[in-house]
Amino acid sequence: MAERERVDSVPLISLITINYNQAAVTCELLESTRRLNYPRFEIIVVDNASVEDPTERIAKGNYPNVKVVVSPENLGFSGGNNLGMQYAQGDYFFFLNNDTEVTPDLLDQLLKPFQANPRVGIVCPKIRFYFHPTIIQYAGYHPLNPYTGRTWSIGLGETDQGQYDQGGPTDFAHGAAMMASRRAVEEGGAMDESFFLYYEELDWSMQIQRAGFQIYYQPSALIYHKESISVGKASPMKVYYHTRNRLLFMRRNVGGFPLYVFILYYFCFALTKAVLLYAVKGQIAYLRSLTKAVVWHFKNKIRRPAKAVFPSVVTVS
Repeated sequence: MAERERVDSVPLISLITINYNQAAVTCELLESTRRLNYPRFEIIVVDNASVEDPTERIAKGNYPNVKVVVSPENLGFSGGNNLGMQYAQGDYFFFLNNDTEVTPDLLDQLLKPFQANPRVGIVCPKIRFYFHPTIIQYAGYHPLNPYTGRTWSIGLGETDQGQYDQGGPTDFAHGAAMMASRRAVEEGGAMDESFFLYYEELDWSMQIQRAGFQIYYQPSALIYHKESISVGKASPMKVYYHTRNRLLFMRRNVGGFPLYVFILYYFCFALTKAVLLYAVKGQIAYLRSLTKAVVWHFKNKIRRPAKAVFPSVVTVS
């Protein structure tokens, strides 16, 4: 009875992760959640229209309290997470890349900033590279340069020697692991689904902060990310979304004189440099992606953030 009362007294946390043709990787994450000390959590796996439905494979793993939501179409990062929230019952939503692995007290440590300050809206752990476990990927974010549209994570590539063990507000969350309160999402709105890939967590961070909430870096919470320590291989799709979404992010979040300077800088320097590079290398597909990304902005209006709406009861078959 005492144990049941202890469990019921703590907030329910909904872990939300997206699977896309990586059932084995997703199951490794689910396996790692067995080591979590926190007594009350559920897991929502959103499958983004994978070739093979992972439901049966996940069910065979007998992982704790998992719901699988299969989307008939690929909704991207933001759309998949928004769908996951619709099925989540938690007081907090913990968005996790499926290529991460958790540590035992991760959830307990992530909750502490919320409990200390009601204006904290999103909390991110320290992130290290899984295959280089002493190397930092994220220890908060540097402020955005409004004239170039650039920012980067603090500590990236550095050996963790405790130099970033002081927690506090930061400018942006990291999409690999970020916990948001239900209140912050309800007041700040869901993720904008037009991003699909890249820049969506930066945009959402700005959106949540405009609603009056803080983004918080919590170094006592630790997670490992299986992303490569080197820059990922380029592809026409990656070039398209990076180009399109950098412009989209700036148009949604920066205005006035800084936006005009950014546009001048981007088209006269950054974009021109990319065009020349791809032309010299004969990468025609990349040039087409750049063109397509820019043309998109002439055809589409910028959507303003939408409020999130959550059902009080959800039944998952």
